[in-house]
Amino acid sequence: MVAKEPWRYAASGISIALRVTPRGGRDDIDGIEQLADGRSVLKVRVRAIADGGEANKAVLVLLAKSLGVPKASVKLLSGATSRLKQIAVDGDPVRLGETLRRLASAKSTDAKSID
Repeated sequence: MVAKEPWRYAASGISIALRVTPRGGRDDIDGIEQLADGRSVLKVRVRAIADGGEANKAVLVLLAKSLGVPKASVKLLSGATSRLKQIAVDGDPVRLGETLRRLASAKSTDAKSID
């Protein structure tokens, strides 16, 4: 079963459910994952450690760069000390959704196409 998209559209942008892996070796988006409770999350890994908000900052920078929006447009809504986070991104919700879909599906197909 294909996991549903882990983001919701709003008038001013989108909010994204994330699962973050700090000290993940690289800053990257690893696709969409379905949690045991059925929720979908966008998997994100960052090199930064989860200390003093370093990993959170790295996540916000990575998302801003990946989505082509200014860093000021990306905000942490909840989950400051958790691996599961809610992030708000201001901007055109349709364009942001399309960009996220492209980033997530590229990663999901990359992972499956290893022969």
